[in-house]
Amino acid sequence: MLFVEYPKCSTCKKAKQWLDDHGLAYEDRHIVEDNPTAEELKQWHAMSGMPLKKFFNTSGMLYRELNLKERLPRMTEEEQFELLASDGMLVKRPVLVKDGTVLTGFREKEWEAALLD
Repeated sequence: MLFVEYPKCSTCKKAKQWLDDHGLAYEDRHIVEDNPTAEELKQWHAMSGMPLKKFFNTSGMLYRELNLKERLPRMTEEEQFELLASDGMLVKRPVLVKDGTVLTGFREKEWEAALLD
């Protein structure tokens, strides 16, 4: 299982602790040092079944600085994937990828249902 995180992010820390507490093994990846590529993001988006907007860190400073709330609706999916791949801080984190399942953000109940059942 792949765990993509920003180590200083409090939500990522909680998610990592949850994985550790449940004895779940994962490969850890720093989202800024090794940002997901557009191709990876396309695959993850397809597996997730979620709207592409759910992959954006809408509460991040960069999202606000780039005025993405206004710009995203006018962008093609391809442009959005390229934008996400340009800077890890734009990606909602953590991202967890396991056996065709993709989770963004950390909601304990959602992770329990996906990983423990």
